[in-house]
Amino acid sequence: MSLTFPTREEIARLTARALLEIKAVDFNAAEPFTYASGLKGPTYVDCRRIISFPRVRQTLMDFLAATVMRDAGFEAFDNVAGGETAGIPFAAMVAERLALPMTYVRKKPKGYGRNARIEGAMTEGQRVLLVEDLTTDGGSKLSFVDAIRDTGATCAHTAVIFYYGIFPETTERLGEHGVTLHHLCTWWDVLAEAREQEIFDKDTLDEVESFLMNPRAWQKANA
Repeated sequence: MSLTFPTREEIARLTARALLEIKAVDFNAAEPFTYASGLKGPTYVDCRRIISFPRVRQTLMDFLAATVMRDAGFEAFDNVAGGETAGIPFAAMVAERLALPMTYVRKKPKGYGRNARIEGAMTEGQRVLLVEDLTTDGGSKLSFVDAIRDTGATCAHTAVIFYYGIFPETTERLGEHGVTLHHLCTWWDVLAEAREQEIFDKDTLDEVESFLMNPRAWQKANA
C-alpha cells in the first residue's frame, strides 16, 4: 500500500467526481429530497454507497488517511474509532492504512452485558481519531467524542469523507468541544464538478447554488 499526498483541491475535485459517478450525491430542484429532519432540499448524499465500489472505496480511503497524516501528523493517533453505523467500515479501512487498532462507538449503550458504548479495545490515554462518513452540523460527533473521552482516552480529531460546508456554526461547534474536523469535499466541490461536467441542467445547478448560499431561507421558501 502506497499513499500519496495530492493537494487539498485535487482531493476535493476527485472525491466530488467519484461521488457523482457512483450516484452517492444527487441534485433535484423540481422534486426536492426530504431529510431526516422533515425539511426539504435539492441535494442528496449517501456515502454508504462507497463501500460497494472498490476502486472509489480504495481511492477515497487513501485520500482520508493521507489527509489525516498531513493535517494531524504521522504519529498523532493510537486508535481509530468508527461511529455507528455508517462510520464503522470507513474506520476499519483507515485503521488498516494507518496500522492502528480499530474500535467503534455505539449511538447509545446496548442495554445489557457491560452496557458499553465502545466496542473493541480502547484504553485510558489513547489518542483516538473518530471516523465518520459525513457531517452536517457536527451534532452527532459530540456524543461519540464524549463516549470516547469517558473511557479516559482523548479525542481531538474527527475525519469524514463529506462535509456539508453550508452551516458555518459546524466547525465552531466542534472547536468549542476541542475537536478539529478533517474532510475530503463539500457540497461546493460537488457543485463545481457538476458544472464542469455539465451533469445537470443549468436551472437545477442554479437552484442548488441558491440553496447552498442560504439553506434555511431556501427551505422556508419551499416548505
